[in-house]
Amino acid sequence: MKNNAQIDDFDYIPIASLNQYAYCPHRCWRMFCAGEFVENQYTIEGTSLHDRVHTLGEGNRDDIWQVRAVWLKSETYRLIGKSDLIESENGQLYPVEYKRGKKGEWDNDELQVCAQALCLEEMTGQSIPMGYLYYAHSHQRQEVTISPELRRQTIATLETVIKLFSTDIVPLASYSPRCQGCSLFSQCLPRAMEKVMRYREED
Repeated sequence: MKNNAQIDDFDYIPIASLNQYAYCPHRCWRMFCAGEFVENQYTIEGTSLHDRVHTLGEGNRDDIWQVRAVWLKSETYRLIGKSDLIESENGQLYPVEYKRGKKGEWDNDELQVCAQALCLEEMTGQSIPMGYLYYAHSHQRQEVTISPELRRQTIATLETVIKLFSTDIVPLASYSPRCQGCSLFSQCLPRAMEKVMRYREED
C-alpha cells in the first residue's frame, strides 16, 4: 500500500471488509460506512458458527497446535481482525477461516485468508505460504495458496476499500446470484435500482 495517509480519519481497516467488498461493494458500503446490518438465516448460522469456534480456546490436535480467536493486526497495511483459528504444524503457522457455506462457493473468502496471512507474517516474522478455509456444511477444508497473485489481489482490494471508506461515493447496487442470500437485499433492491438506471439512460 503506497500511502497510509488516506486512512488518517480512522485507525484500521477490518479484514472482513475486504471479503464483503469482493462479495458486493454496495453491501460493504452499507455495512461498514452506513452501519447497516440485518440478520437472516445465513448470518445467524455464520454468527453461531464463529461464536462456537471462538470459545474453544487453545490446545492440540494430534501434532498440530491450535489457538482460536486471536486478534491479528498489520501496521504496514493498517489491517485488523480476529482470526477463527491459527494452527502450527512443525513450526509453520497458518490461518484457518471458518465459513458456513459449501466448499469453493465464492472466491472472496480467499482474500480474507490472505489478509490474515499478511497480518500473521508481520506479527511473527514468518513467511505464511498457505492457509485454509473450513466449510461447516461439508466439513471440508480447502487449501488457499498465498501466491504472489493472491497477495496483489488482496492489496488491490484493500486499497479500493480505503478509497470507499474515504469518500462519500456509494457503489451502485447491482443484481447477481449472490443477492439471493444477502440479508440486505430488501434494503438495496438491486433489480429496482437497475430499472431506475435504465429509465434514466433512456429518458
